[in-house]
Amino acid sequence: MSEKKKGGGALLGAAFLMATSAIGPGFLTQTAKFTSDFQASFGFVILFSIILAAIAQMNIWRVLCVSGLRGQDVANKLLPGLGYLVAFLIVVGGLVFNIGNVGGGALGFNTLLGIPTKVGYVLAGALAIVVFLLKNAKAAMDTLTKVLGGIMIIVIFVVIIVVKPPVGDAIKNTFVPSAGVSNLFPAIITLLGGTVGGYITFAGAHRLIDAGITGEKNLKEINKSSIMGMGIATIVRIFLFLAVLGVVVKGVTLDAGNPAADAFLQGAGQIGYRFAGLVLLCAAVTSIIGAAYTSVSFLKTFHKSIEKNENWVIIGFIAVSTLIMLLLGQPAVLLVLAGALNGLILPITLGICLIASQKKSVMGENYHHPVWLLVLGVVVVILSAYLGITTFVSNIGTFFA
Repeated sequence: MSEKKKGGGALLGAAFLMATSAIGPGFLTQTAKFTSDFQASFGFVILFSIILAAIAQMNIWRVLCVSGLRGQDVANKLLPGLGYLVAFLIVVGGLVFNIGNVGGGALGFNTLLGIPTKVGYVLAGALAIVVFLLKNAKAAMDTLTKVLGGIMIIVIFVVIIVVKPPVGDAIKNTFVPSAGVSNLFPAIITLLGGTVGGYITFAGAHRLIDAGITGEKNLKEINKSSIMGMGIATIVRIFLFLAVLGVVVKGVTLDAGNPAADAFLQGAGQIGYRFAGLVLLCAAVTSIIGAAYTSVSFLKTFHKSIEKNENWVIIGFIAVSTLIMLLLGQPAVLLVLAGALNGLILPITLGICLIASQKKSVMGENYHHPVWLLVLGVVVVILSAYLGITTFVSNIGTFFA
């Protein structure tokens, strides 16, 4: 019974780890900005991106968890050395985004309690580090992501009640967008990268592998956990969309520097603004934890000393992210580079998993990957590859400016 309970805890923990890894400061800003731009039609963007993200998620989680191999090990089985490239891309993207997450945590502390930004950097990093200093760090990580994820959902729901968004209009535009589908396509692809790009989609799958929930016999649980993860991220996205929509339909122009916090301020006054700080802080801390844990999980199979000292390597990863943020302040160019890198990572990693799904040497003799999932996965690879290449090309000048 205790083993069953432990397994159930890991399934929910993996789901929340994946979801809260996706729900970072960038997620909040992105959702608020697009809601301001497209208003009720953003509902269609959410719906379509959820479908694409679910396809990517189910393919990757199935391949990794059924094979019992982490992303880099699957890649190395297909082509020796490929796993090192994948790990490099994930870790670089994860590190740079973690710098941004530390900055988001500081902004959360400042908005919530008025704490100076530089002090906030240290506090945000320290909060995440404490988790990995505990004896049972993975269980603590599971618990914290559940609690902070729950807080975000409750707080945003309270703001929805206050601002009273036009729910009927939002539902109608979710299926028949007044803004026009062609105008919404770039936003759909952007949301896809932000929800399952880079390290994000691997966070939950690697957590299940660490918990020993692998093999075809656990396929039902694996699918359940991946769908729960998508569901949690979707609930937060929809709630935030409705909360911001209730403000922008009144003709309010949001502050481009922090649109989510400004929406809460305009909609619910100073209390709303403090709520925004709490949401931002929760989002940042859980994303710091998720990015650090997942990035290091891509390294630990390459050398026994990394696996043996996993928690200390994770702590070092968070400390370096915090230190860089302290030294650089706002690393805008690094964040652009990380965004471009993450745009390229999803089609590569998903493509690797789709090829691996057809290899008995990876999946075993008896496994058969659903054809419909494979075909839809190829569609997502093509769409995300288009985004990754166009994003990288359009931003290449920024890296050398």
